[in-house]
Amino acid sequence: MTSTESHKRHSLIQPFRAYETALSTLGRLHIIPQSSSKLSLNATFKTSLRHAITGGGASSSFGVPAEGDSRHPSPSIETLDAFALERWETILHYMVSSGAGRNPTRPSQGVLFLLQRSGLMSGVQNSSLQITSLGFQFLLHTPHAQLWELLLQYLYMAEERQMDLVEVLSFLFMLSTMELGRDYSVEHLSPTQVAMLEDLRDYGIIWQRRPQSKRFSPTRLATTLTSSSPPLPTASGGGSQGQNQGFIILETNYRLYAYTDNPLQTAVLNLFVSLKSRFPNLVVGSITRESVKKALANGITADQIISYLTTHAHPQMRKNKPLLPVTVQDQIRLWELEKNRVKSQEGYLYTAFASQADYEYVLNYAKQLDVVLWESSSRRCFFGSLEGHPNIRGFIERRTAGNA
Repeated sequence: MTSTESHKRHSLIQPFRAYETALSTLGRLHIIPQSSSKLSLNATFKTSLRHAITGGGASSSFGVPAEGDSRHPSPSIETLDAFALERWETILHYMVSSGAGRNPTRPSQGVLFLLQRSGLMSGVQNSSLQITSLGFQFLLHTPHAQLWELLLQYLYMAEERQMDLVEVLSFLFMLSTMELGRDYSVEHLSPTQVAMLEDLRDYGIIWQRRPQSKRFSPTRLATTLTSSSPPLPTASGGGSQGQNQGFIILETNYRLYAYTDNPLQTAVLNLFVSLKSRFPNLVVGSITRESVKKALANGITADQIISYLTTHAHPQMRKNKPLLPVTVQDQIRLWELEKNRVKSQEGYLYTAFASQADYEYVLNYAKQLDVVLWESSSRRCFFGSLEGHPNIRGFIERRTAGNA
């Protein structure tokens, strides 16, 4: 067999294997019959697919446009963009500013519960919520990824709230096919989907003139759910535009220059940078031991700080090899190791034993209970955990009473 014939045979085998793999996958999903010489779609899937493509039947898969109202015309695309940006950045600002100890504008109670439930923020009470390590990682993502991360958590909550998961998913995909700047009717939605409107309003995904309005308009956050188009009109803290261009310059002396006038980006930097000066399009600060320790105390890791600086590095910085100064990276990691070097644990110190024999007798009993955290034979003392103290104290009292 010549090399040309071998190449042709190889080029024919590859598409055939892909074809077999595709058929096997469709069969496992019951979209086509697994044991059949003919290719045909499952009858239920075929009907649903036709309704989804044409928007026909009772499913109204593309939504039902609302009739025009001369008194209340449809909102402009600029109004929808401004609303979506305001609601979305309120959520991000709250996450960032709460970690810095500020009092930002609070999102709705439903949004706060979702942030806490998803692990992006933590705290016993809403007034004391703080950003977590997972939350800071969330800020590194693009708005599109951030939105889907929250919606996935919303789906988990929907099951617990006994909402129909199929209707929730159906409504989200319906929103992604709607036209930006057009009003749609509420009357054809199911009770579950009507209940979703309040939550989606808080996220900036839909706009309504009033909560009881019979019409709603999807924002750009909704219409780009299943597309690669930017979900926000301007770049924000995690925006794709801001990420691609970059705005941070970091020097070997730990001095940082951020060419931005975005309040959200400045607030994120304030989590781990000691800011010194602010100008119309420039923020100047330094990465210090205190600023990094503050970030570490909020659950932010050294790798996340380095990742943020790398992701948002200025194009001028990207000419460097390596991108960030090695001395700064190493020092940030050393500060993290310094924090993790010492661990505190509550307990009791047992000392002033009458003899070495008494010390060893009590120590061996504590070791059998596996509650000894530290011991010093030369000083004749040891440190036991809080949980083991009642047993050790009772043992000492019984031994003292027996000796008496």
